[in-house]
Amino acid sequence: MAWRWSLLFRTLRKGKSQFPNPHFMSFSRHILPSNSIYLGIFSQLETRIYSSVSSPLSADSSPILREKSSMTNFSDSRKVETIFSSLNDSEIAKFAAIAETWWDLEGPFKPLHLMNPTRLSFIRSALCRCFRKDPYCPRPLEGLNIIDVGCGGGILSEPLARMGATVTGIDAVDKNIKIASLHASLDPLTSSIEYCCTTAEQLVEEQRKFDAVIALEVIEHVANPAEFCKSLSALTIPNGATIISTINRSMRAYASAIVVAEYILQWLPKGTHQWSRFLTPEELVLILQRASISVQEMAGFVYNPLTGKWSLSDDISVNFILFGTKKSQ
Repeated sequence: MAWRWSLLFRTLRKGKSQFPNPHFMSFSRHILPSNSIYLGIFSQLETRIYSSVSSPLSADSSPILREKSSMTNFSDSRKVETIFSSLNDSEIAKFAAIAETWWDLEGPFKPLHLMNPTRLSFIRSALCRCFRKDPYCPRPLEGLNIIDVGCGGGILSEPLARMGATVTGIDAVDKNIKIASLHASLDPLTSSIEYCCTTAEQLVEEQRKFDAVIALEVIEHVANPAEFCKSLSALTIPNGATIISTINRSMRAYASAIVVAEYILQWLPKGTHQWSRFLTPEELVLILQRASISVQEMAGFVYNPLTGKWSLSDDISVNFILFGTKKSQ
């Protein structure tokens, strides 16, 4: 047992994060390797994440490239500042191709619809605890300004709005935004959602801030997870909340999220996920620490094929979700 604690504090020595919440003991089990050495996670992060930058794309060819130019006439000199999104152009194309199926309960996004109640349960509990609100009242998130990053067709944004939050949903796929806006307009409780076709990085440039920043099933599709998390942090107010869900880079995840979901059950189009893009919980915790977000709680999602329902679990070997708070400046 002693080696586990020693390894824990060596792993977190740079971030010096504390876990004062009652979930520390269960969380500490989740951020430790089980049967092997730590596999050089710091060097992996440096080489696989921090140093990997997708090749530049032209402003015309990429919907996620934002460019600002300021011209000066001193000897025909030109200063050009380019803002790159951390999103991956090929990943955006995948979701643009199936954008019209967001609200088809039997379509490619069926797994997300089935998972949504469980995701919302975790989000409601975490945000009410963070902002000291009553999770059992009819509109527990009232007064909170929340952004749903990578909102897709709005299947998360809408229930957040119904719980009383002021919601902004952003997505890099214009089709997604149009579908989300149209669907939200059908209900007075969701018609106030602000949908924008933009990126987190662009909103950082606009100095937007939110009480809570949520990015579910998004980070596995971005080109640079570290830069993406920095943008999420920049959008979060001090002591505000950040919630991320994703898929673990484990063999169980490869078997269930790719082989079973895409090839056997065909819940998702083949090629939706790339196993190499998944992040382990250890990696994601370290990335967030370097982005000034201290992880407070983590849970897994487990699917029961007999009931067809998802539930929260201590098992984070496949799908997992975490809640962190932005360190005060």
